Amino acid sequence: MKKLVFSGIQPTGNIHIGNYLGAIQHWVNSQDKYNNIFCVVDLHAITVPQDPKVLRAKSRELAGLLLASGIDPKKSELFIQSHIGEHCELAWILNCITPMGWMQRMTQFKEKSEKQKENVSVGLFDYPALMAADILLYQADLVPVGEDQKQHVEITRDIAQKFNSTYGETFKIPEPVIAEVGARIMGLDDPTKKMSKSETSQNHAVLLLDPPDAIRAKIMRATTDSLREIKFDENRPGIYNLLVIYELFTKKSRDEIESMYEGKGYADFKKDLAEVIIEGIRPVQEKYKEITADPAYIDSLLTKSAERLRPIAQKTLNLVKERMGIG
Repeated sequence: MKKLVFSGIQPTGNIHIGNYLGAIQHWVNSQDKYNNIFCVVDLHAITVPQDPKVLRAKSRELAGLLLASGIDPKKSELFIQSHIGEHCELAWILNCITPMGWMQRMTQFKEKSEKQKENVSVGLFDYPALMAADILLYQADLVPVGEDQKQHVEITRDIAQKFNSTYGETFKIPEPVIAEVGARIMGLDDPTKKMSKSETSQNHAVLLLDPPDAIRAKIMRATTDSLREIKFDENRPGIYNLLVIYELFTKKSRDEIESMYEGKGYADFKKDLAEVIIEGIRPVQEKYKEITADPAYIDSLLTKSAERLRPIAQKTLNLVKERMGIG
């Protein structure tokens, strides 16, 4: 039996090459190895204010980009989180067995609530319970995440173990999976911070739907340093980040890349990097145009996937209710 993998991504902001290299490509390449469930987590998105029309459009856009990137509906499931109500119902049940102290220790909540102050929502505080429900509903074995999301999988494991020890074996205990290379593509404008969909700076990220001229301009403006040698040196975050992007798109070895640019300057390297990115995402952009030419195609795939997954979610939820004496 293949292991089951659950992966979620929020339909907010704009999908960029950090998402593509750090997550989406790994998802695509794992489709023959695992049984994969990919989820557009729109319920997580509303933990902060969203424009309804934009959120709906972004959910469809994200689904289209995942399909264009290589997610194959014949091999994997792709659905919208809010289309399966069992996610919310299980999240409430998990709330009732999760200590407040566990939630208060979550790093992401601390960081985001500091910005929002009194306006922070209960939903944002409760985010980990919904994420736990997402994963546990399908009895996932593995959850691919970035280093910054690892804590959410750890609390999911804690919640599942607490439920199992209280009510009997019910949930499979999932394991986090973190890619060794490319899991953290950093911002072009600030290579000390992870590339983010929520960042509004124009030169922060290369977006998956950026035209070639925009990509060239962003890469030429990308932060490096005052040195000249083009080397994979983690102590030089600017050039290191750009080299990792080059490495992941070209699949060349680090020694080969360093040899290619020995004696050359940043301008030469950046020009080449821009073209590498343009060619690397060209197939995705072309496929996306083809897929989105018929909006009904994406909607149909999402609906059918939710219909196939709903019985699995219902089976888990019914078992949970039976164990707890509710329902």
